[in-house]
Amino acid sequence: MPVTALAGTRLRQRRLAIGLRQADLADRAGISASYLNLIEHNRRRAGPAVLVRLAAALGLPVAALSEGAEGGLLDDLRAAASEAAAPVQAELDRIEEFVGRFPGWAAVLAGLHRRTGGLVRAVEALNDRMSHDPHLQASLHTLLSAVSAIRSTAGILAETEDIPADWQVKFHQNLQQDSERMAAGATALVAYLDAAGQGDETGIAAPQEELEAWLAARGWHLPEVEAGRPDALDPQIAELASGAARVLARAWVARAVTDARVLPIAAFLQARMAADDPARLAAAFGTDLLTVFRRIATLPGAPEGLVICDGSGTLVFRKPLAGFAVPRFGAACPLWPLFTALSRPVTPVSALVETAGAGAARFVVQAFCQKHLPGGFAGVELREAAMLILPARPGDAPATGIGSTCRICPRPACPARREPSIMAEGAA
Repeated sequence: MPVTALAGTRLRQRRLAIGLRQADLADRAGISASYLNLIEHNRRRAGPAVLVRLAAALGLPVAALSEGAEGGLLDDLRAAASEAAAPVQAELDRIEEFVGRFPGWAAVLAGLHRRTGGLVRAVEALNDRMSHDPHLQASLHTLLSAVSAIRSTAGILAETEDIPADWQVKFHQNLQQDSERMAAGATALVAYLDAAGQGDETGIAAPQEELEAWLAARGWHLPEVEAGRPDALDPQIAELASGAARVLARAWVARAVTDARVLPIAAFLQARMAADDPARLAAAFGTDLLTVFRRIATLPGAPEGLVICDGSGTLVFRKPLAGFAVPRFGAACPLWPLFTALSRPVTPVSALVETAGAGAARFVVQAFCQKHLPGGFAGVELREAAMLILPARPGDAPATGIGSTCRICPRPACPARREPSIMAEGAA
């Protein structure tokens, strides 16, 4: 039974709610009124035995006094204190007193901390999208080229007085065509941004993201496949917005069927309890590492994240992990172990990494690349690499620092920095 200083605040609130005087409650519980006063003002902790008597005197279960919603509030405030920039040092030994005396202000600070974390994630996602989203770049290019063409044609018509009539007709036709092209491009861009804004802060930018959003909504696991009924997924797949997403979903389901046949879920879960090493699991079932990676990341409730890329380095699958920002496009340092494996086929790559900024966390990443020869020995070589992301326990072991992108990474002394960070103090 956890007993904290906050029990005093809850005790006083309960007593006042039923209109009981402090002296009367003290008498019922068999303690002095002065001792009860100290407990209620969080200046003295109530022992378990005293707390039981007080709860009985109020007609309440002990849990109503010893536990409460403040537990989550305390965790949020401790996290905010740990992420505060130096030289700020919060008095963690008095955090319970603060919450007990000023619960409103404590809730405000905890709420601001949570909102800040959400805004940081949104900035990372939007920066990645604005910098690398090919759909957004193509739409903006279409608009800018149309604007330039209209401006050029309009300039000729305005500055030239003796344009032949037939050429004037051509210029006016060009203006109309370019205006229609710009209007169509603007309409498509607005529709794209509106569709993206209906999801989370990252938006859905391509059929691949549509597939991942569908899998995420299902917890990344397909029980229909485990039950031998993959056809039961057809109605859901048919509801996906784009034809390309439906094609990708069917391909993923077909791959999941193969993975489930090679690694039956019951036998695989039992094997993982004996040996959690992906390479050992692959050897035990006579399959490849990437199949094991996919199976681990898509088990029911699996906490592991997974990223898969093809030989060009394009991400073809992303199952994110809380606290580990995986860019949708580009080549930020969270993906370096994946690309290292891509350049070293059939060589395992493992690393301990630590994220930058507020809420820094540690992760173990394991990456591996396989080669495929669909056209035979003399045919083209295809490469596929995958990176499994696992939460790591806090510790003192050296870890490689990573950030979502240089533009918003706060690590000033990173040897791989490509551009100044807008988050750093004094960044120009």
